[in-house]
Amino acid sequence: MQTIVCMKWGTRYGADYVNRLWSMIRRNTRNPTRLLCYTDDARGVDPGVTCLPALEIELPEHLRWLPWRKIALWRPELPGLAPGEPALFVDLDIVITGGLDDFFTFEPDAPFCVIRNWTQVEKNIGNTTCFRFKVGAAPKIFTDMEADPVCIWQRYRNEQRYISGEIEIPMTFWPEPWCVSFKHGLMPRWPLNFLLVPRLPPDARLVAFTGKPDPDEARDGRWPAPWYKKTYKHVRRTPWIAEHWQ
Repeated sequence: MQTIVCMKWGTRYGADYVNRLWSMIRRNTRNPTRLLCYTDDARGVDPGVTCLPALEIELPEHLRWLPWRKIALWRPELPGLAPGEPALFVDLDIVITGGLDDFFTFEPDAPFCVIRNWTQVEKNIGNTTCFRFKVGAAPKIFTDMEADPVCIWQRYRNEQRYISGEIEIPMTFWPEPWCVSFKHGLMPRWPLNFLLVPRLPPDARLVAFTGKPDPDEARDGRWPAPWYKKTYKHVRRTPWIAEHWQ
């Protein structure tokens, strides 16, 4: 059984994001696969998804609802998973466009596989939109964060830089074509973004939507931004998102 994990907290992403994710997983896996969702609100989530209470982590209020919560995945133990069990974590704001089974068989002995961050390639930083980990493999990431969250936040500013800088197990990067960034890899450069539709590479399996636009906004050709940024923040309506994100 392959296990995919997601987290849903707060109000930015509703149950529909979890349900779309589950639908995309079912279409893009051949092996038996389950989805665990750690959430503070399971209302409206497809009954095929296993919902468990949100993972506890002690954080100051200004970090409590930010991606720093993902550090809770490095707890020594996780509900619904056995110690040492591999799991694939994915963010909710992704579009799956290809097979996921290879994410479980790639470098099978590696304790931590992650995307090489698109904007900091030379700095050996992982992007935690999609990563495979083994439960309990690096608990110090979690315990150190709880012990001194403000100091760690001030030093690293975001959780993926913290993980990349402090993790004590080997970090392996996914094959580059598998995971692409919509904003940093697929969007045509200005001013061509006003004329051309972002193209989906044939080998891409997962498209990440970091920041804005979200998948529905890019699908519909909307990029929410202040008026003074509209001169360059623009995306054409992107039909292939509707094809895959359902």
